[in-house]
Amino acid sequence: MPTSDLFQNLPDLPVKEALSRLLQALDTTERAVLEAPPGAGKTTLVPLALLESAWRNDGKILVLEPRRLAARAAAQRMADLLNEPVGQTVGYWVRMERAVSKKTRIEVVTEGILTRLLQEDPALEGVAAIIFDEFHERSLHADLGLALALDAQAVLRPDLRLLVMSATLDAAAIGNWLEAPVIRSEGRLYPVETQYLSPAEVAAAGTRPAQRLTNLVPKAIRQALAKEQEGDILVFLPGMGEMRRVAEQLEEKLPTNTDLHLLHGDLSLSKQLAAIQPAPKGRRKIVLATSIAETSLTIEGVKVVIDGGFARAPKFMPRTSLTTLVTEPVSQAAADQRRGRAGRLGPGVCYRLWTLADQQQLPLRQDPEICEADLSSLALELALWGAKEASDLKWLDTPPAAAMALAQDLLRRLEAIDTIGNPTAHGKALASLGLHPRLGHLVMRGHELGFGTTACNLAALLSERDVLKPMDFSNVNGLPDLHLRLELLAGKRPHTPGFTADENTLRRVREQARNLRQRMRLPDSPSQPEAVGLLTALAYPDRLAQRESSGRLRLITGQRAALPTELFAEETFYAVAHLDLSRQPRVLLAAPVAKADILTHFAQQLEKLQEVRWDAATERVVARQFTRLGALVLEETALAQPDQELVAIALLQALLEKGIDRLPWSELAKNTRQRLAFLHQLAPEHWPDVSEAALVVSAEDWLLPHLLGLRSLEQVARLDFNEMLLADLSWEQRQEMDRLAPSHLQVPSGSRIALDYSDVTTPVLAVRLQEVFGMLDTPRIGGGKVPLLIHLLSPASRPVQVTRDLRSFWTTGYFDVRKDLRGRYPKHHWPDDPLSATPIRGTKKRPNPLN
Repeated sequence: MPTSDLFQNLPDLPVKEALSRLLQALDTTERAVLEAPPGAGKTTLVPLALLESAWRNDGKILVLEPRRLAARAAAQRMADLLNEPVGQTVGYWVRMERAVSKKTRIEVVTEGILTRLLQEDPALEGVAAIIFDEFHERSLHADLGLALALDAQAVLRPDLRLLVMSATLDAAAIGNWLEAPVIRSEGRLYPVETQYLSPAEVAAAGTRPAQRLTNLVPKAIRQALAKEQEGDILVFLPGMGEMRRVAEQLEEKLPTNTDLHLLHGDLSLSKQLAAIQPAPKGRRKIVLATSIAETSLTIEGVKVVIDGGFARAPKFMPRTSLTTLVTEPVSQAAADQRRGRAGRLGPGVCYRLWTLADQQQLPLRQDPEICEADLSSLALELALWGAKEASDLKWLDTPPAAAMALAQDLLRRLEAIDTIGNPTAHGKALASLGLHPRLGHLVMRGHELGFGTTACNLAALLSERDVLKPMDFSNVNGLPDLHLRLELLAGKRPHTPGFTADENTLRRVREQARNLRQRMRLPDSPSQPEAVGLLTALAYPDRLAQRESSGRLRLITGQRAALPTELFAEETFYAVAHLDLSRQPRVLLAAPVAKADILTHFAQQLEKLQEVRWDAATERVVARQFTRLGALVLEETALAQPDQELVAIALLQALLEKGIDRLPWSELAKNTRQRLAFLHQLAPEHWPDVSEAALVVSAEDWLLPHLLGLRSLEQVARLDFNEMLLADLSWEQRQEMDRLAPSHLQVPSGSRIALDYSDVTTPVLAVRLQEVFGMLDTPRIGGGKVPLLIHLLSPASRPVQVTRDLRSFWTTGYFDVRKDLRGRYPKHHWPDDPLSATPIRGTKKRPNPLN
């Protein structure tokens, strides 16, 4: 056990008993894992204990914290233990704020700061150790920072110490992965009574998280205040919206000695500090908090935890390339973390606002952020690091290939990397801003175009939550106009009925905008509203949109979303910053963008396409030329002389969709097709298949060449379809066709009667009975193979007998027909002997009227 004054003066927190084992491990190895429960004191005691390690050699110890508030609080706590102000031995560095000096040896930083330090100096000269605190939260920045640190340790700094500290992560698994010893601290957690709701209570509260929490949380708080006579109450809620709704229900209904605090990362530092500091003597406090209070912060005085059971997490959807905040049930590990907050000072109680059965259904742990996040920033950092593939580095969970591919595609759109994945000068510049690549691109390109101040203001607005909040939280429509936010940022008060400014968010946006302007060396000049649409489009080139109808947009991807376009005077094109992709997608933030700006700044992505299509209304092919950007049509003109082959193909497609049998066949062509079908079924190997299916398959051969130069159905009707069918037959085949499948047959009367091939298996000769007197045998076709089916007709051309055996008819059936018809048709010849009678076409007086 170390015996130095510093070590001896450390407070007697649970982790202290594990410090000697940890120090011994880091004396002999460069990596270690410390597992200690929440409240064990690892965040403040471990860095101080490492100060006197010989391997430090006056190098700095970097302590990574997932949140700014936690970083400030940890630095303050360590400085207090040393009886020094922050900025001496212990300092901190968070976004837009740094408190360090030449004496600083422990620097508490947020995770993104480490990435910048490593990119600027991969060897981390002057740094002896990096402590990854609260690593169980598995933030994207922590995973990236550890991967880069491991690579730096392997190549440049084998002496660099890496310590991973966690409360709930599987320490043995991460120890095996790191090839590092695992040191455990058991901690001292007092017993916590856990209470669940009944199924009836949960069912009555509603199904939607917001509704359920609004109904259950105020009631649970009042119950806890009445039942638990001392100690503060910590309430876990998903986000600011739920916190405000609960606060509204509690205001003016709390005991006079009870104060209500909200704890959220977007609140001012003073309000955050008020929430975590002990309540004044004789008073109690209720703290409504998000997941920020699970592990990385100690809130003094808490003996009661009320857990709403939900958390809000960003989820990246590769299908849409959008990140959406999702309210989802917490994991069992997170619920245990929250519960443990009630047992740090003494026995406590935890009210879980779900059933015991629900508890068994919760996931054991949440998926790490790297598996579900937008990886654009990570992909850019890897490109800057020189890693061609994510697999070049060591990961606890390798970044998903699909999300990485989408991220790299976006970076190419933003010109941050080249075609082979190397970072461009522009990519290096925008990464240095510490913004998402989209917003970094907005700032850099905006500055180049002369809109630097506006770009900084807009980037700051888009990087924070909305500065306009609805006065009625049931109002989900919002005000999507980005111009209103810029006016608000400029100190104006735009007319926004039903909405009010979120002063805390507005303050942070102004601070960040000022910081960006300073880094870009820009004056604080007025914004240029006319540039907002273009700047938004530069940041979100994959979310450009076109008004399809009033209140409805078509995005560049083809997806549709609602937007009250009347608020923008029904402009045509829009740049969309934020989208809600619920059951009815809607635009949350957007600005109109001029078509001229799209044509100028996205010229390399524009496509000029010819569209040749069939117009059913006019029954003709229309041809137009489009200038498109994805699904957006920027320009459209009629083509006077389109590609004739494309026109013919469009016409052919339209004809085929109507169906082969609905083509404008002439009677002659129909008969020819039937004759060919008859011959094909007789000898398939010698005669073409002219069925509908076969003609569809071969349409490009027999029909398409004849459509060149045509555009309308009227023109198609003038084509000689009969000749098309015969075109591939030789002269000999045509003669053979007339012999085997004649179109007409001459009967004894001298008439040429057309044969009916509509039933290709049974061709028909329909003839008046008097015209075949003397014809003894049934005529045959197909080279004598197929007897005709004879329809013998009355003088009125009605069938009186159908037969394939004419000889039998004359000997039997004729006399019955003669008896039946000669009374009705007395002018016609009805001989006693039809075989010897002269065939005639007409009546007795005019036997051959056609002669």
